[in-house]
Amino acid sequence: MEPYELTLAEAAEAVHSRQVSPVELVESALARIARVEPHLNAFTAVTADRARDAARRAETEIARGAHRGPLHGMPVGLKDLIDVAGTATTASSRARTGHRAEADSTVAARLASAGAALVGKTHTHEFAYGLTTPQTANAWDPDRVAGGSSGGSAVAVAAGAAAFALGTDTGGSIRVPAALNGVVGLKPTYGLVPRHGVTSLSWSLDHVGPLTRTVEDAGLVLAALVGHDPRDPASVAAPAADHRPGPGTDLTGLRVGVPGNYYFDRVDPEVEAAVRRAIGRLEELGARLVDVEIPMTRYVRAAHWGLMVPEASAYHERTLRAVPDLYGADVRVLLEAGELMTAGDYLRAQRARTLMGRAWRDMLEAVDLIAAPTVPITAVESGRTEVTWGDGSTENVADAYVRLSAPANLTGVPALSVPVGLDSAGLPIGMQLMGRPFGEAAVLRAGHAFERTGSARGLAPERAA
Repeated sequence: MEPYELTLAEAAEAVHSRQVSPVELVESALARIARVEPHLNAFTAVTADRARDAARRAETEIARGAHRGPLHGMPVGLKDLIDVAGTATTASSRARTGHRAEADSTVAARLASAGAALVGKTHTHEFAYGLTTPQTANAWDPDRVAGGSSGGSAVAVAAGAAAFALGTDTGGSIRVPAALNGVVGLKPTYGLVPRHGVTSLSWSLDHVGPLTRTVEDAGLVLAALVGHDPRDPASVAAPAADHRPGPGTDLTGLRVGVPGNYYFDRVDPEVEAAVRRAIGRLEELGARLVDVEIPMTRYVRAAHWGLMVPEASAYHERTLRAVPDLYGADVRVLLEAGELMTAGDYLRAQRARTLMGRAWRDMLEAVDLIAAPTVPITAVESGRTEVTWGDGSTENVADAYVRLSAPANLTGVPALSVPVGLDSAGLPIGMQLMGRPFGEAAVLRAGHAFERTGSARGLAPERAA
């Protein structure tokens, strides 16, 4: 086994026990990047020298007994919305040509403090405003979409080009590419991970979180990211919690809500079957299944777009007027449309969000988490714009991908995507576990217990590389 094939937890243990050096681990990841990057295009920039410097520093520190923890010497990719001092934050857009970050974002600083080695910045759908990341290929099938907007981060992890990566999530942008590339993606509770120094899409919906090979790995990364930062107005001082899932698989006493509406509507039969099997496995592990009704579903799309679109347009207002031609056509039309929305529309969306959050908190009093599909369909062919459902109705691909993930952004609850199998085309399927606010421990516990029973895990197949 090559070092890049190790999960984060495995690599951390190997480094701590001196079986593998940080230098060997980083060199293995850089060699893997050189092998797969021409086919996948996951990175906007590879920071090889920076990574090697961090690896050598980690090796020296560990040799003298100054081990910083499980992220020390681990190769990481950062979505190219996340500032790292002295490097470009391109947002995968020509509108950011020549940009250099003056200081580290909070999350980049915390990873650096933990000793992580940055191997590169990863592609996003331009300014995170999309669900496909069209410039990046799916790690399992290069002819299919990577998902977005954190497509580069998901593909890098799935291909073994990074031990873990960070993404952002405004309507599913961590969980969608995680599901489509067979990795784990965690959108934490709103405000749990500070966003200072992270390019915004929508202030009231944006989250930062990890993409990893396993649920255990996600817990290790989350532990390094949490903590109040007053420079992010939404940042909160969360209750103390251990985000590392335990080793067991006993879920006795855990109440898992199974939606009777919305989450299984217009879902590919293979996706539904795989997710229902996974829910059945949670029951076999001791969880009690509870039927739940998802509230206010008719308002999800209107509220999500009613918040995201005008907030994005407000953020880009000056640049859009100065250099409109530097934006991609799909993003430019959305930004221009946002300028036509009224203050009344925005306030009604905020009111709907408040009511929806209250209704979800009430629903979650009866259960510890909700289990559902992450996305209704696996990765579609690149360039495909519509999905046709069994009843003959059609849906835009982006609308299909965001439909099941947006509620967790509107309500701010933690949401985890876990691989649960493959469809008949060999493409990954994801299950979404959503918990109470600051209920990451329960979500990670359930996801980890499921994955320990032998669910799909591993790097994307070599044919994609």
